[in-house]
Amino acid sequence: MSEEESTRRPKLSRRRRENTPAGSKKRRDVWVTVEEEAALVARAEREKVTVPNLLVSAALSEHSDSPTERRAIAAELMALHNLLARSSNNINQLARQANATSEFPLEAREALKHIRKVAMRIDDAIDGLM
Repeated sequence: MSEEESTRRPKLSRRRRENTPAGSKKRRDVWVTVEEEAALVARAEREKVTVPNLLVSAALSEHSDSPTERRAIAAELMALHNLLARSSNNINQLARQANATSEFPLEAREALKHIRKVAMRIDDAIDGLM
């Protein structure tokens, strides 16, 4: 192939999947809205794959979260948010008491231990998302 031919011919960046034995394929039809189709086509172009390949790889990916998993993660994050807010209020009350009386309240040690536990739960939740 000459250099001139190679510059005119577009480079094929998409690769076909390997052939599977006859009879081992199943067809699935998926109905999408016009907006969903546009988003799928755009993402497939960015990732340089076909739309069916994108859908299959996303659905079978170990790293992809199902809607149920995403809801559970969101619920855990909201619970952590609420726990942190309540704990912060307790710390503020203890700080006000310490400033007013110039004494470090005994409850403050337990509150700080609790805050450390909450921080560790947040770290664990973040690790779970990675």
